[in-house]
Amino acid sequence: MSTFEKITDQKTQLAFDKKVLSASQQLHPYVKHRLYIAESTGVLPKNMFSSNGIIDDSIATFYENGYDIDCDTNRIKLKLFKIVDADLDALFKREAFHKNTISTNAILEEELDGLDERFTIDDDWEFIKGEELPDEQNDVFLYDNNSSILNAFDIEHISENNSQKALGNLYTWLPLNISNIVDLHVFGKLNFEEIAKVKNMEPSRVEFIFDEIMKKFKDHID
Repeated sequence: MSTFEKITDQKTQLAFDKKVLSASQQLHPYVKHRLYIAESTGVLPKNMFSSNGIIDDSIATFYENGYDIDCDTNRIKLKLFKIVDADLDALFKREAFHKNTISTNAILEEELDGLDERFTIDDDWEFIKGEELPDEQNDVFLYDNNSSILNAFDIEHISENNSQKALGNLYTWLPLNISNIVDLHVFGKLNFEEIAKVKNMEPSRVEFIFDEIMKKFKDHID
């Protein structure tokens, strides 16, 4: 290989690495919030895992799996989200013993393809079977950015205290493999088609799940 070819290859690799770094920045708010929810619900001990460590591992896995040097930033982003989402799912299942409740363990053991069993539609188009948002929880999550979720749910004119309680109840009630669809949209800034690619679902199914969660949340605060 000539010196010119080596320089060209190095520049191409450097440009690709910059695209990976740029794509990975969008992971941070999503991973931080997923860890926060897992810690708040007792699935993970506080401060045991860092978002930087998890994201670094996902980037390493991305390179180890092989890659197309011509891949654009958006495709790289979705591949990274897919890896980190799978890593978080495995982490939550592995660490679920920290929370000694049968219901939580059962939820964490369900795969995404079990959604249809837990979340079904009856003749009245009722989405969530046999469960409603609880009126009160002992744990209230204090979000640093309630507005991101409220804006995504198209919620206006709600007090900060009420929004904190309602969102705390929502995340306590939702299985982790459902609430991450909300977080991929709100904190990962992914649209429904992108989430569908990350979760291996139909975009219409993703949108339906999000809309029904939003409706349940609005019903709870009305």
